[in-house]
Amino acid sequence: MPPRTRGGYTSDAPRRRPTGSECRRRVHLREVDPVPDLDPVEHPQHDRDETEEVFEGAPGGPIDRSILRSFHKHVAAKIWLGEDRAPLKLVNHGAKLQLWELDMERSRIYETVHRSGLAPLTSCSHRVASRPMLSAFCERWQPETTTFHMPFGEMTITLDDVASILHIPVTGSMISFPQPLRVDDANALLVELLGTTDVEASRETEQCRSPSVRLLWLRDHFSTITDASSDDDIMFSTRAFLLHLVGCTLFADKSATSVAVVYLELFRDLSMVGSYAWGAACLAYLYRQLTTATRFEVRQLGGYLTLLQAWIYEHFPEMFSSPDMSYTESRPRALRWRPHVIPDSLQSVRERLDRLQISEVCWEPYVDHRAEHPLPDIAWYSGCLKCGQVVEPYHPERVLRQFGYIQTIPPRPFTPPRPDRSILLEQYWERWTDHVLTDQSRGRRCHYSGSGESVPEYMAWYDRISHRIVQPPQLRSGFTTDARSSLPSHAASTSDTRAARALTLLRLVISGGREQSVDVFWGALNEAHGILAGSDETSASHSTPSPAPASHSTPSPATLPFFSPATFVYPPAASDDPPPLIVPPPPASVAPPAASGPPPPLIVPPPPASVAPPAPALDSTASTTVYVRAKRKKKT
Repeated sequence: MPPRTRGGYTSDAPRRRPTGSECRRRVHLREVDPVPDLDPVEHPQHDRDETEEVFEGAPGGPIDRSILRSFHKHVAAKIWLGEDRAPLKLVNHGAKLQLWELDMERSRIYETVHRSGLAPLTSCSHRVASRPMLSAFCERWQPETTTFHMPFGEMTITLDDVASILHIPVTGSMISFPQPLRVDDANALLVELLGTTDVEASRETEQCRSPSVRLLWLRDHFSTITDASSDDDIMFSTRAFLLHLVGCTLFADKSATSVAVVYLELFRDLSMVGSYAWGAACLAYLYRQLTTATRFEVRQLGGYLTLLQAWIYEHFPEMFSSPDMSYTESRPRALRWRPHVIPDSLQSVRERLDRLQISEVCWEPYVDHRAEHPLPDIAWYSGCLKCGQVVEPYHPERVLRQFGYIQTIPPRPFTPPRPDRSILLEQYWERWTDHVLTDQSRGRRCHYSGSGESVPEYMAWYDRISHRIVQPPQLRSGFTTDARSSLPSHAASTSDTRAARALTLLRLVISGGREQSVDVFWGALNEAHGILAGSDETSASHSTPSPAPASHSTPSPATLPFFSPATFVYPPAASDDPPPLIVPPPPASVAPPAASGPPPPLIVPPPPASVAPPAPALDSTASTTVYVRAKRKKKT
């Protein structure tokens, strides 16, 4: 028999190249995982290799896709190409928390919850959440930087925001689990820590079809236990309440009805519940939910939406918020606002954010709150946040303006390590004081508090790497002449083409919401009427001015994007007169009569009832306005 080689082939047979899976298995056997250093400020080896592929720019930005490498899968890229997505379905359990309240008969349970640091969650959760507002901000979230890309720069939810809005601990032990929980292990955990039977635990996990339990099941089985019950029952009820609490708030998943049993392991020792960094875990979980929702095919958003909504209220108070005048600074900032559903459409919120100016942002909203809750030092931590199997990067150097510092060009964001390296991540987190931004990395403070300053070269860099505008110009509600040219031409003779153009025009102005002026709606209706009437020269007639009466002011051109304000003639004030009848000019094939200048509007007085009114002469050089008094119908 011919001798075999190391690869297992005979010397006479031709050798074949090993497959990719074989190569990976060999590398896995020889590879020794190095100890990662996650500090992105001091160690630039987290940057991509210079020989790595540099992507081409995307329509509407970014021009340089070396930062936003997955932007081609982002919902904003689809919107720019004409594919829209409806507002996201929100998972909000604010109303369910009121179904299980801790009163005086359950004071022993409340004492344990208070020591855990999670008691503020029982009262600060918003009952309602605004779908258009949260969906619009989700479209601006970029997974690579874990920040919102606004028209003027990046913003994000920081650990300082979590501590101020929720008043839960952001320092302590990292929340991690050795591996995902299986259904059998979940049943055993329910029996051990909640005192249920094997049959009850198996029935519940089978109904959830996952290692989870329903929130309703927890309320039905444990909400009736009081201080008069046994010590074991009180302990079981306390664990069930804490599991119900984090399932409704910090770790609300997209099932909308259940909570993972794996979090029950955190409540095994009730005296150690307060030692966890609940705020950091909540932020990592919300980062991951926002990242998942940036994919076009996703239709739902989980996580603690009270944190996201209150953060928007704090930083954009003039746009969305409704403050509660009875609020005091000793309470969580989430209680400062009255949550409400804004009446605007998703497209309207998109356009408002596209037009947002840097002066409309409240960069340091917690100045008055510092006496009760000072800025935590861990807010300057630059590294990774972890919640179970979720690992997300945290980059305060990208949002220096939110800390009152001048924004500089940040270093390239690093890729977080795999979640299976939990020991290394925990060691890194425990030494967080060694990984905060230095004074040199923070730079200089802003000259004026809350000014949102940046270095001169920042915006030029940001224009290249970001997607600043979400709503494409040709689909804006109040669009201009340049945007109108992208619509299908109405010069065709078919009625279907004219109807399609008119419907597109009306759809765009209707989608802009009720914030637009009456002139915008009137201009859209006037132009749609010209399209449906077949007057292809309507646009040409707009360029010819027609003088308005001296007693009435001409509207501003900025408020009339669909037509020239000079063509709009206001009728004389009369309570009984009907609105003026706008007679369109003749087609281009009819030669207009020579005239030295545009004539004034022709005012035709109402004729006697027995005499038919003569037909007014038409002039193609300007839109002619004819006032006709409606003939009143005699009463019988």
